[in-house]
Parts: sequence; C-alpha cells; structure tokens
Amino acid sequence: MKIALAQLNPTIGDLVNNAQKILYQAHLADQQGAHLLLTPELSLCGYPPKDLLLNPSFVEKTEVQLHQLAQQLPPRLAVLVGTITPNLAAPTQGEKELFNSGVLLHQGNIQQRFHKQLLPTYDVFDEDRYFASGKTSDYFILQDLKIGVTICEDLWNEEGFWQKRYYPTNPIAELKSQGVNLIVNLSASPYRLRKQQLREDLVRHTVKTYQIPIIYVNQVGGNDDLIFDGYSFAFNNRGELVSRSPGFQESLSYLDWSDSQQDLLPTVQENLTDSEEEELFQALVLGVRDYAHKCGFSQAILGLSGGIDSSLVAAIAVEALGSDKVLGVLMPSPYSSDHSIKDAEDLVKNLGMKQAILPIGSLMASYDQSLESLFQNTAFGIAEENLQSRIRGNLLMAIANKFGYLLLSTGNESEMAVGYCTLYGDMNGGLAVIADVPKTRVFSLCQWLNREQEIIPNHVLIKPPSAELKPNQLDQDSLPPYDILDAILDRLIHHHQSVQQIINQGFDPATVEKVFKLVSRAEFKRKQAPPGLKVTDRAFGTGWRMPIASRWLS
Repeated sequence: MKIALAQLNPTIGDLVNNAQKILYQAHLADQQGAHLLLTPELSLCGYPPKDLLLNPSFVEKTEVQLHQLAQQLPPRLAVLVGTITPNLAAPTQGEKELFNSGVLLHQGNIQQRFHKQLLPTYDVFDEDRYFASGKTSDYFILQDLKIGVTICEDLWNEEGFWQKRYYPTNPIAELKSQGVNLIVNLSASPYRLRKQQLREDLVRHTVKTYQIPIIYVNQVGGNDDLIFDGYSFAFNNRGELVSRSPGFQESLSYLDWSDSQQDLLPTVQENLTDSEEEELFQALVLGVRDYAHKCGFSQAILGLSGGIDSSLVAAIAVEALGSDKVLGVLMPSPYSSDHSIKDAEDLVKNLGMKQAILPIGSLMASYDQSLESLFQNTAFGIAEENLQSRIRGNLLMAIANKFGYLLLSTGNESEMAVGYCTLYGDMNGGLAVIADVPKTRVFSLCQWLNREQEIIPNHVLIKPPSAELKPNQLDQDSLPPYDILDAILDRLIHHHQSVQQIINQGFDPATVEKVFKLVSRAEFKRKQAPPGLKVTDRAFGTGWRMPIASRWLS
C-alpha cells in the first residue's frame, strides 16, 4: 500500500481554498498510485479556528464543504481529512457541540469519523473551550490493514516518556489492545525552537514501547502569532526513522507499507538543520510571509534606527516578501548619531530594499512648543524621550495607512519583558516580528546572517545598543547587560524560578529584584502590543495570561 502525506498550509476559515488544496494533493497522490492520503489536524477549516467555532454558520458550512470534498475526490483514493464535526449527543448529555475530528472520505462518501480524545488547555491551547472529548480510540480497515487514528495531543500522553501521565486515558495503549497494524496522527503542532527533536524522541519511544509503526503528519505555515513547521515523519515498528518531510514548506511525500514485513519501508528523509539560528530565521520568515499574505498585505514598512533589532527585522521582511516590497524609514532626531544614519543606509544597500528619510527635529520642536506651558519648570525626562518614539510611530502609521503597508514592530523579547519600549511609539505595528527573540539571540542571528557576506553592517554588531533618545544614551544606563538580563529572564519566564532561586545561582540580588519588578510593571504594555511570532516554549501573546493589576512579586 502506498500512503501519501499532505503537509498543508491552510488559511483559517478559508473553507473553499483549503478544500482545493486537499483536492489538488489528492489528485497528485492518486496519479502516483497512492491508496491513502493523510492531511493535518483541522486541515479543512484551519488551525486554530478559535471562536469561529462558536458561529453556527461556520460549522454548517464546514460540514457542507466536507461532503462536497468527498464527492470530488478520486474515488479509489481514501483520504483522512482533519475537520470539525457536530457532536449529536451534546443536547442530551450536556457536552460541547463539536468534535475535533479526522474523517475518512472514500468512494464519494464519508466512511468514518474519529474524534480527538485528549484536549490540551495549556500554553496557546484552549480546546476544552470548544470541543467534546472523543470517547474511544478507533481504527479503519483499508486493504486488510487496521489503521488506528489519533489527533495531535492523543500522542502526547506516554507515561514512560514523560515519567508522569497528563490525562486519564492513553489512546495509543487502547489502539494497541485493538490489534492495529499502523497508527496515524493528524497534527497541528505549533513550532518552537528544536521542537522537532522532541516530537521524534517521543514517537520513537512510543513505537518501541508498543511495537506499532506511527505516521505523523503536521501542519505547516503561520496563523496569527503561531508558526507551524511541518517536518511530518514516520517510524517503523523497530523505532527507526523512515521518513521526514521538509520543514517550513508545503509538501507531498510518500510511504510504502510492506505486507510481507508488516511495516513501513524507508524513503526520503529531509535533514534537520544543525544551526539553531538557521531554524529560527526560517521560522520567522515563514511567520512574516504568512501573516502578511493571509491578512491581505503585499508590502511592509518599518522604522530603521541603525540598531541591531530593526536591522534583523528588515532582513527577515526582505526574505519573506522581497526587497521591492519592504520600505525602511529613517527618522533621525538631533540625538541620532551620524554612524546610526550611515548604518541604516548601509543596511538598505545590502538588502536592496526601499528607503525614505524623514527628519523629526522640527516635529520635536513643535511638540515642545505645544507642551511648554504645561512642562515649564520641569526637567527633561522620559516624557520628552518618548515623544520622539511616538512621533516616529505616528509617521510610520500614517505611511502604512496611506499605502496599505503592514507596519512591522521591531522590539525584542528582552525589551518587551522589562518594558523598555514605548506605547504608541516603537510598539506601533501590526506584527511584532522578534518579540519572542531575546537580545542575545538577536546578535547571534545577525552574526549567522553575516556568515558568508555582510548583510547586517558590521558596525551594528559591535556598537553598544542605544535608543538614542538623549545625548550619549546607552541601554545599559537603564538595564543590566543583556547577557545577564537574558539569563535572568530565561529563568523567570521559561523556568518559572523565584527571585531567591535565581539569586542562589549567583546573580546579584538587587539586579534580580529589579528585573522582577520591571517584568511585572510592564504587563500593561504587553497587553497592548501587536501579536508577536512565537518561537519559544513561553511567549508573550496567546499563551501568556498574566493579570495587569497585580502585586505578586515572587
């Protein structure tokens, strides 16, 4: 039996075009003699559909599209489609009205429905809000092969791997007891750095535990702040990797099942990159490209300060959209250094992107004049500094509104964490590209970009970071050195360590306490920030649910 894996990039809610993607891949698979086509989780409606699921017409149209798709597919090809299905028992049993399902389409009809059992409610997931849990594990038979069906989280409750159990039931163990020959998993697993290795380690352990081969087909593409990296794969019943699809792109790959060996045969295995920087860059490029295109933008704009953050965002945007589709705006003030202006201009030349220069000195003077009566007898301070950022933010928004550009915000995770950013200024934008990338990683990404030729001007990499909002200003006037700050933030944000736990690791107590206070006080800024692309296990955004009005300081 030949099995095809369609690694798809759906757009949430675009039922017709998502169905056409499935149909197109089905015809290709049929032409290659495939007997079964697998698609990712919720591939028909897109993942995650969130509160679209509360709209009855959305649910109805999804079901209508599913029936139409069944009739359009090549009749000899069986297709397992990820979609939502109504829970007919909901009115009498007090359950949610929908299932997250895999539906088997074959010979023009809906043959079987398989419902996701384990519904995640951590991090970015909120599936218990929408879905009822499937009651049992189930399988279908194709050419005498018993194929067990699981959906994403159903695969992630292996007690032997985690050393604990997250859910009462284990769908894999249930399928083992039913005597299945093969398990398939339809997934929409969001990206984070090096997550693919975790997925493969988990599945390898599961296969070795149950001696059942597993095929894992994953979604690819960006949807809002989430990125899906693809890398669909399969293990034979000895726990050997026999297939891996490419990352960060749509693909159609094939596997052969051997009746004589009762196992999957080896086929093409795409390599994982050894470089974390290369992987991150690919993820961020995909996130920007899909966010722009799926939201209807063809061009982007950003402010260029001559600093490292805006330089990296510009490089990502150019790779994602094309150099002729990205406008960098230089907005020098009287405090801007000559080398910052030159660095920004050199970056524009290196990337071949468009450029505009809008000096803001006269605008600053007009603001000062307007505020003079209220600000008299006060010292120059943060309010005046932030006016510069807000002037720049207003200019960028005006250009974005005028020409229909997507404004990209350039703040990094370190700044977002401690609030070293200006509301309605440099935080303006439709997408915060590197809001989940710490400052130290920004430097390593830029160094990786320059591995063969200068893309980020070398001077940008060696000069001390500065917002240049007053004479001789440096970031370290207000913050600890970034290597220390990022080390503290990593322990606080990603490992949930307390003040005392971090101090016990050798960090200065006053510095740790200051960082904790800054993180807590900046929550109101983060709540008003544009969505930021998630590339770590704990990002500010969908999965970050902290109160604004809080006095908890650990």
